[in-house]
Amino acid sequence: MSAPGDAVLALEDVRYSYDGADWVLDGIDLTVRAGERIALAGANGSGKSTLARVLAGLSAPDHGTVTLLGERVFDDAHGADAEAYRRATRHIGMVFQNRQDQLVTTVTDEDVAFGPENLDVAPALIGGRVHGALDAVGMADWAASDPTSLSGGQQQRVAIAGMLAMDAQVLILDEPTAMLDPQGRAEVMRTLDAVQAHGTAIVLVTHHPEERLKADRVLTLDHGRIVSDRPPIPLEDGSRPVAADRPDGLSEASRTDTAAEPMVRFEQVTFAYHRQDAPVLEDWSCEVRQGETVAVTGANGSGKTTFARLLAGLERPVSGRVLVDGIDVGHAGRRDRKALRRTVGLIMQRPERQLFADTVAQDVAFGPINQGLSPDAVADRVREALALVGMEDHADRSPFALSGGQQRLVAIAGVLACHPRLLVMDEPTASLDEKGTGRVLRIMRELRERGVTVVVITHDLGLAREMADRTFTFTPAGTERAQSTVSAADPMHSPVARLDPRAKMGGVLVFMFSMFAMTSWPQLAVGAVVTAALVAASRVGPSRLWHAVRAFVALFACTALLNLAVVHEGRVLCTIWHWQVTDGAVGTALLYWLRFSLVIICGAVVLLTTTPTAITNGFESLMTPLKRWWHVQEIALVLSLALRFVPTLAGEAMGIRDAQAARGGAIESGSPMRRMRAFCAIIVPVFAGTIRHARGLALALDARSYQEGMPRSHWHPLHMRASDWAFLAAVAASVGAVAVLHMFNM
Repeated sequence: MSAPGDAVLALEDVRYSYDGADWVLDGIDLTVRAGERIALAGANGSGKSTLARVLAGLSAPDHGTVTLLGERVFDDAHGADAEAYRRATRHIGMVFQNRQDQLVTTVTDEDVAFGPENLDVAPALIGGRVHGALDAVGMADWAASDPTSLSGGQQQRVAIAGMLAMDAQVLILDEPTAMLDPQGRAEVMRTLDAVQAHGTAIVLVTHHPEERLKADRVLTLDHGRIVSDRPPIPLEDGSRPVAADRPDGLSEASRTDTAAEPMVRFEQVTFAYHRQDAPVLEDWSCEVRQGETVAVTGANGSGKTTFARLLAGLERPVSGRVLVDGIDVGHAGRRDRKALRRTVGLIMQRPERQLFADTVAQDVAFGPINQGLSPDAVADRVREALALVGMEDHADRSPFALSGGQQRLVAIAGVLACHPRLLVMDEPTASLDEKGTGRVLRIMRELRERGVTVVVITHDLGLAREMADRTFTFTPAGTERAQSTVSAADPMHSPVARLDPRAKMGGVLVFMFSMFAMTSWPQLAVGAVVTAALVAASRVGPSRLWHAVRAFVALFACTALLNLAVVHEGRVLCTIWHWQVTDGAVGTALLYWLRFSLVIICGAVVLLTTTPTAITNGFESLMTPLKRWWHVQEIALVLSLALRFVPTLAGEAMGIRDAQAARGGAIESGSPMRRMRAFCAIIVPVFAGTIRHARGLALALDARSYQEGMPRSHWHPLHMRASDWAFLAAVAASVGAVAVLHMFNM
């Protein structure tokens, strides 16, 4: 650990360019000292995130000198020194704005252990580092939880713990509190206070003035240059700091006509994403009047975004009614849905999901085109909307090449171009600088003057007080968003989950292959009994198992039906046109359908009871004999990350589909051919989203010191126990029983 006051990071005349033409960083001179906290401020696109990555050793500049923890990692004479970078970055941690991309596994303590494992720390020492880091950020009680199910503030604290477990001397954070509620932001800031108290230097990128108050210095960037380096300035009385909400969740007085007709009415609405889950909204009733501006506040996970999706017709209530301009959203047909899309505009929480065209102008034109406007009218709408958000100079740029704040403004323009009568804005000022936030407020004022009804979801309670006529405050339906205790019925703590992953994966794989040889009902009965025993021992509930396999079961059912057309053995049961259905065909179809279904159920049980880390370690161990010819460690890691991120990419595709539907896209209500074309249009943005997640994941792996070919330790070395050998013996007996039945043609 460096002594207080020692320089830990130093940049001299650093320049950086993405395209070789324009400097994103231009002549940066900066020194960060041990135990110091520096806040980076500046407009969107000013170079803050790029500077953060250079300081973290995740990007090398084009010009200048970079010294990290005493290692000269880059200079003009020698370029980048890979070994020096490797030595320095072992003790520099970085936490990113996108919380999901930096979580590499599905158990909190295993995620925190990933970095020390990459540093080849002795297994006996990893536990102390992990538990010490989780204690430092107040997350020890969530060590066994799935970090992807935690609240936003908790996820960021887990990410910080992962860096502390690597003995980071410098911690760099890129807008870690974006999208967090006040409680989540406070959790992160308290954690930074504790980390700095232990002598760790902190570099914090933030747009929030109140988060700069505890910094030793605030550096302001403008067009890649440091234009200001000074102590933080206390907030003035006229600023809008985050404040506590009123107990009743309502603003002081309504500023709209209480006699106005309701634009939105929720009547005892209950909603859950899955019927086995607790309701996100329960027996909720409210009204939003025409021309009114209503703010929706509350903690992360309390149902605010769900409320917006119900308003926009992207979800249907389990019970109750949602009425928007007289349309019953839960029972809307194709014509009503078209009318709903003309009435409601939705600005989503993550703008990258709402952008899918090649250029900004094309993206903004998507909604007006779907409304059937003439080309001239569409062009006028595009110019008007881009001018309103201040993005007219970016009309011909790719939306995916913009900064996060600029993407948000383009997403807003795309919705405004549709001229909605009801505008729903989900966190419209998140990731925006002060200029962008001011522009959004001006837009809201102009819409109010036009008589547009606005529902704005926000964590900025100052914004809610300034702009809203009324405020709805949501509270979580459950007592905790993430439970710190583990249920005895949790599949991840079942007898099957406790098996050594090598025994589990190897044994189940052998049994799955044996099922392909089952050609009779007695053989299939053996497979069914073994599968039922495996499911029971896994404690995977029927609803969760069905949700995991239902698509495959339906696909296998369709495939099995083909047997009815090609198998003609046995007695004819019926004739459909010229197609004779025989009892032999029906039996064969049922046999094949059940056999393939049992195979996929066994695979699902393995995935639902094994963490990606365990799969990685087990696969790597089983493939050890092939290390001479294959990159076994890298293949195992790719497999693990694929299992972790496939649901994320599926969510990305669903988000883009919803964005198209919210702007009248044909994917929801068009003809079959138009729906197919709209579905194909999702492919490009999903591919772009995959690249974006892959880029974020690559940076996260670099920040956690993962390097190809370098030795890694394992916190929990694999050991075969008596229960593992007993499981393999049971598998062998089952396969043997099938083989005997096959030999005797039974």
